[in-house]
Amino acid sequence: MKILIFNDSPSTVSQLAIILNGAGYLNLSAATTLDETLHALSLAAKAEAPIDLVLLDLDIAETDGIAAILSIKSHTEFQDIPIIAITQDDSSTNLDRAFAAGASDYIVKPLGKTELRARVRSALQLRREMIKRMMRERELERLARKLERMSNQDGLTGLANRRCFDDTLVCEWVRNGRNDQSLGLLMIDIDHFKQYNDALGHVNGDGCLYSVAEALKKSVRRPGDLVARYGGEEFAIILPNTDYNGAKAVADNIHENLAKIGLGHPDSTVAACVTVSIGVASGIPTCDTSPEHLLQAADSALYQAKDSGRNRTEVMNLPDPDTLQQ
Repeated sequence: MKILIFNDSPSTVSQLAIILNGAGYLNLSAATTLDETLHALSLAAKAEAPIDLVLLDLDIAETDGIAAILSIKSHTEFQDIPIIAITQDDSSTNLDRAFAAGASDYIVKPLGKTELRARVRSALQLRREMIKRMMRERELERLARKLERMSNQDGLTGLANRRCFDDTLVCEWVRNGRNDQSLGLLMIDIDHFKQYNDALGHVNGDGCLYSVAEALKKSVRRPGDLVARYGGEEFAIILPNTDYNGAKAVADNIHENLAKIGLGHPDSTVAACVTVSIGVASGIPTCDTSPEHLLQAADSALYQAKDSGRNRTEVMNLPDPDTLQQ
């Protein structure tokens, strides 16, 4: 492990080095000023080989030792590095100030070989345990983020799942309403998907769902647009700040992208390849309407598209609440 000695006395640095080398601590460096110390700490951190322990002389001439500890600890990236204060003044007041500033231990001059080695060994063991804990915490954070992604992601298509869709719809409803912006919503259903499964099997059916999902992702261009698997063979797309013309343009892109893929459908009464029916709704959220109203409007437009022969898009603006309740 790496030890930095902050001391302006070459003889003291040499004495410390001899004692530490004799105990097997060979990775040593020295600094005579606070600037040199901070520079060495920064370089080591940037090289991802941080200093593990600082031996700091409180009696250094260049600066007040307590102030030096405070300066080091004021940098977030150095806060976890233990500091052993070396001093001639072992008064309780001086030691209290050192500990309050951030020192983790102290050694009183003249330096004793056994005591120095013992305190360095204890500080480095603490450092090892601290590093292990930090690594465990990072791993737990990584796993938590992974679980969060999994809880919001459809396992087959990689799209957002129903839970993520529901949460996002509410959030975008509030945000777009606050800004008086239109919120667009597409409800998409694969035409005659049951017949596709019956003819080609569920493995190919899963492949069809994945291909459609890819076509949907290619049909949106903004980071804020959310493509989700709503359930079964049904998908949905949330389009913030989008009126019905913009939402209809996305629907047209979907039909075009699916036609380019040309995924064959042996039992479709609509076309020789896989197609979708799309319901589009858009409107500015108000206090008198809710996300369910937009969802109901898009769903009604979807059923209208299916009743009109499928492989098409029907558009519906967000009606007023009284109309939706009829």
